[in-house]
Amino acid sequence: MSESPRESWVEGANDPSGGFGLANLPMGIVALEGRGASVAVRAGKSILDCRTLVEVGLLSRLDRGTQDALAAKTLNPFMGLGRGAWRATRAELARLLAASTADLRDHAARSRAVIPEWGSSPRLPCEIGDYTDFYASVHHATNVGSMFRPDQPLLPNWKHMPIGYHGRSSSIVPSGTPVVRPKGQTVATDAGPPSFGPSRLLDYEMEVGALIGPGNALGEPIPVARALDHVFGFVLLNDWSARDIQKWEYQPLGPFLAKNFTSTISGWVVSLDALEPYRVPKPPRAEVDPAPLDYLKWDGDCVFDVNLEVLIASASMRASGTAPTRISLGNFTEMYWSVAQMVAHHTSGGCNLRTGDLLASGTVSGPTPESRGCLLERSWRGTQPIALGDGTTRTFLQDGDEVIMRAWCERAGLPRISFGECRGIVQPSR
Repeated sequence: MSESPRESWVEGANDPSGGFGLANLPMGIVALEGRGASVAVRAGKSILDCRTLVEVGLLSRLDRGTQDALAAKTLNPFMGLGRGAWRATRAELARLLAASTADLRDHAARSRAVIPEWGSSPRLPCEIGDYTDFYASVHHATNVGSMFRPDQPLLPNWKHMPIGYHGRSSSIVPSGTPVVRPKGQTVATDAGPPSFGPSRLLDYEMEVGALIGPGNALGEPIPVARALDHVFGFVLLNDWSARDIQKWEYQPLGPFLAKNFTSTISGWVVSLDALEPYRVPKPPRAEVDPAPLDYLKWDGDCVFDVNLEVLIASASMRASGTAPTRISLGNFTEMYWSVAQMVAHHTSGGCNLRTGDLLASGTVSGPTPESRGCLLERSWRGTQPIALGDGTTRTFLQDGDEVIMRAWCERAGLPRISFGECRGIVQPSR
């Protein structure tokens, strides 16, 4: 009986509940002691150092350009090569890790090329040039709109185009980086006057980020049917938000200091090829909704069946060993606007996306309270406190709180795909 191509000699890679088997193989950047930053691949409980694999000739089946990109200190050169190089690399890595292949398993450099997952420090997976945050969940937009504009929760343009704003790439940090509570202007009443000080209404936002591979030339839009060819993969993103600062500043030009202090992303980039089994047709719009304009219309449009979980652990919970409390569990299929539509709209006016650009989905919320992706919604603007495992409650985040985001794909008969975690602990203002 032949071995399954999904079986591996790497510890933990065959664990059906682990999510890091040969069907996944997400990529990132890790800092290795004595070696610096390196392109890496997660498999089971181990990490593959791609630079070492190139140096010892174990990736010689790949073309020279791909090998050079995999030996770089950032993923950008590899991301820019496009889907052909990505797929060839993924297939070759799966071959090297397969139980039936001894090339790497029995190689003298195995101990340098394959290291324990805990023996590395996560970095940002790439150099992020520009960052755009969308507002693409109809449940989130409706919930938030109803709090502040009960007579008109959705503005007239919302169902006609993906709404977004340009964020700040310099304050995007890897998972595990502390988050300092921001300061800014806030008001006690809508008319002011303002005072300056630490935000009292600090929030998280559960989002999915799409990292751009090959970009487009200035003035040349990306057609919606080709948009996903420009997406290297997905990460988790926590768009930390200061709701009291946001309320005062967002009119007339939108988010600014309430959003630019920190955004956290997970370290492993999950490819669209890994997510292909969980790709599902985009649900049809309600009959009362307007049809998308032609440049946003694609018969093959899709969403991805990704479970999205948010947990909170207070400082006292971590000290006592109390498990984090699940705050919400949603799914990425709930998006009104697809990733392809976001890319197409972003470039429709001629904007040029570049390799390493990050496009975020906006808060992913579902139709139930338990699936709402931020505390503003979960506590309904602070009126419905959420109980934690230490007996305390939260309407917004307190200093010492750790927000943990996880995501995975799982379905009977399909391999589990894990995104890992996106973590951050709130620190007092400085």
